Amino acid sequence: MTLAFKETNTSLRAELRKPAISSTGGVVSTQHRRASEIGAEILRAGGNAYDAAVAVSFALGVLEPWMSGPFGGGAMMVSPEGGPVEALYYGMRAPQKLDPADYPLAADGHASDLFPWRAVEGDRNVYGPLAVAVPGTVAGIGTLHDRFGSMPWKDLLAPAIACAREGMLIDWYAALMIASRAQALSRDANAAAMFLDDGIWPKIAGWTALSDMRVNMDRIAATLSHLAEAGWQDFYRGDLAQSLVGDLQAKGSRMIAEDLRDYRPEWQKPLAIAHRGGLIHATPKLTAGPTLADTLAHLEAGHPAPVKGAPGAADYLAWAGALRAAYRNRLANAGDTEVAEAGADAPNAPSCTTHFAVVDQKGNMISMTQTLLSAFGSAVVSPSTGLLLNNGIMWFDPEPGRPNSVGPGKRCLMNICPVIVENDGLRVALGASGGRKILPAVTQMALLMTDHGLDLDAAVHTPRIDVSGGATLQADAALSADVLAALGEEYETIAVPRSFFPLAFACPVAVARRDGTNSGACETTMPWAEAVAEY
Repeated sequence: MTLAFKETNTSLRAELRKPAISSTGGVVSTQHRRASEIGAEILRAGGNAYDAAVAVSFALGVLEPWMSGPFGGGAMMVSPEGGPVEALYYGMRAPQKLDPADYPLAADGHASDLFPWRAVEGDRNVYGPLAVAVPGTVAGIGTLHDRFGSMPWKDLLAPAIACAREGMLIDWYAALMIASRAQALSRDANAAAMFLDDGIWPKIAGWTALSDMRVNMDRIAATLSHLAEAGWQDFYRGDLAQSLVGDLQAKGSRMIAEDLRDYRPEWQKPLAIAHRGGLIHATPKLTAGPTLADTLAHLEAGHPAPVKGAPGAADYLAWAGALRAAYRNRLANAGDTEVAEAGADAPNAPSCTTHFAVVDQKGNMISMTQTLLSAFGSAVVSPSTGLLLNNGIMWFDPEPGRPNSVGPGKRCLMNICPVIVENDGLRVALGASGGRKILPAVTQMALLMTDHGLDLDAAVHTPRIDVSGGATLQADAALSADVLAALGEEYETIAVPRSFFPLAFACPVAVARRDGTNSGACETTMPWAEAVAEY
């Protein structure tokens, strides 16, 4: 095997830290500082963790709209203090009238984004109205509020409405994200008008630190204001549903009113994965939860319990072997209820999901992942609502005759892996964004805090590896020489710096609780990510 170092312009001596925070009050960790502040403000106003999650979910759809939004999907793990852990699945699904003939295979090549499926003519399963799946995020967050919310629904949407009225601030990172999808956005007149200048050029604020360029989100503000007054069901069975379906059909989608009307999220009994005296609760199907269980089973079967403290070469080798075996099983033996993508992520795959976690003063916890799938989803905007639309159809294999082949009414598989970890008085709400890279990140973060006894701050700053189905193992270039050498002896290994862009690893976000003290941390390389305490 070999060890190679990825050519890069990035400094190899720079050190980046983002310290975890701790508090006896609640803590909110998200991929955007303002969203975390909004969640903390809800806690200060007397709301619980689930009220904060509602506010955060909608705020993130405004503040980083390319990652998630009301027209996306996802799953969450809910852990009430003193109550059972539950999973809520609100993934996307294919429209009832979807026609596989709409996705003819190209003569050669692979899809241009995320998964290396056979290419479809015109990338119709990736961009445009035929790529849009039935959304679940609003139903998921509405169902959560119906059961656990303590504050009025409209009060929880108010912060996102205020953010939309201000418009999304364009800084260097926002400009970079828009530029990365400018070509796709230019294909849809409404998306181009929202994010591009003259329908072509990405909005760039310039070099001055005093710029206040913003994306106009007045239409989104009006949509959220209507949803705040009408209630979440209106998104599926009311005026908003009618507007969304009308916009989609006008653009060429096969979505019908019944697709929204019939959508239901699903409360599920989570997997309770026993691991060396602790439990990891994970989503049971159509996510990476079952593969996490398989990974931990391989790890326990083949390796003794590790020594507490920072991991060494033997630990990284054990993680790599367990992850590789679990992915091999997932790819070879997946069935109708747990289907899998073939192969690794495409080399140009961006991080395109958001994860957040909340713990309140009483110990109620939530670990929630929501996504549009690709960055900017289908790169289509609904003109009546201002919402970016998902491209969930890309989760399906366009080749016919396979368990995960595209078909009408089928549920989409997701790579997401929100978990609740319990171990020796420690509870953690953990998840990540980053496509196929999510599972390795969540696995390692969980093991660092359980098997190795590291606190949340140490865990999030410890270098990781990525083993997610491809031939090459990616290792953080910050790993010690002996760890890199050991990995290179066993695997085709490439050492990659952990940097802002492009992202070589997934981006974990977590909160933890021990002895009445809460803590929160976020991936150091996510420029907007922040954990904020209630006080």
